[in-house]
Amino acid sequence: MKSKSIFLLSFLFFMHCTSKEEEIYTPIPYNLEIPALFADKLIAPIIPENNPLTEEGVALGKKLFFDKTLSGDNTQSCASCHNPKKAFTDETRFSDGIDGNFGTRNSMPLFNLAWNFDERFTWDGKDFSLEKQAFEPVSNPIEMHADWKIVIKKLQENSEYPDLFLRAFGTSTIDSVLVTKAIAQFERTLISANSKFDKYLLGTATLTPEEQNGFNIFMDEAKGDCFHCHGSNNNPLWTDNKFHNNGLDATFTDLGLGKVTGDPNDNGKFKSPSIRNLKFTAPYMHDGRFATLDEVINHYSEGLQKSSTIDPLMKKVNQGGVNLSSKDKADLKAFLLSLSDDAFINNTNFNK
Repeated sequence: MKSKSIFLLSFLFFMHCTSKEEEIYTPIPYNLEIPALFADKLIAPIIPENNPLTEEGVALGKKLFFDKTLSGDNTQSCASCHNPKKAFTDETRFSDGIDGNFGTRNSMPLFNLAWNFDERFTWDGKDFSLEKQAFEPVSNPIEMHADWKIVIKKLQENSEYPDLFLRAFGTSTIDSVLVTKAIAQFERTLISANSKFDKYLLGTATLTPEEQNGFNIFMDEAKGDCFHCHGSNNNPLWTDNKFHNNGLDATFTDLGLGKVTGDPNDNGKFKSPSIRNLKFTAPYMHDGRFATLDEVINHYSEGLQKSSTIDPLMKKVNQGGVNLSSKDKADLKAFLLSLSDDAFINNTNFNK
């Protein structure tokens, strides 16, 4: 009888502790504020069922994003190459890793990632999902050059992280899957939708004559003809998130999407980046070859190179480009800069 009483008390104590623990560590759903233009023009963002946004998960992801512990020598974090003040890219053509080695691709800016409906990330589309994209740079020998096992050990021995993972994911046992899930949660909250042009579309700002003419050039198939790849007033992402050969080279040293798919028809194709925040994201293109926005415009105006996989949308490649006047170039630049979102780069929710 005594043993039964002890067993019953132990069972009740266990159930009490378990229910209390569950009550304490139930994550709070994160309220992702959808911009009005996005709600009106786009379908709902992609949030994986196995990684819903929570207050605790997003906060943990932000902490990890800025934590240099994720690198092999504790000197670099994700933010080292994805600086919030640069719309989550950096100002160099190629970012250097912890050993001083340089890659061959320009660091991509990070925003509005939850609306990448094809779920293909990076310049060449090799990563399906933000979670998978967050995994590779940690161990990449020319980036953070760390051993995931050692990174996890450092996080596990940290005085804060086990409890933060418990609150976010219900376990204090840390692994790389949960680390990348947390980082991906934070990245999905990086929303940019407060530029002058956004305000114009919402009726709260007025464009200058130059900006309005620049937008008209952007949309005119006989002039800039930019909207097919880079969105429009009806696509506030300002990218199609597809892969194109935009006439950078006649021959390829970087195969881009072709290296991923193995299809020669994909050689030289790279993701169309959003043209939001160009004010902050120089240099431009997958290899950062253009230091200024003027160089980008000149490329499409008179610098196109023909190749076997040139995109059919580059209709005037035989003429070298769309051949804009100096005035049209200046006005197009004015419009493009009206898509800059100063509130985004100064958002304290996104900065350390």
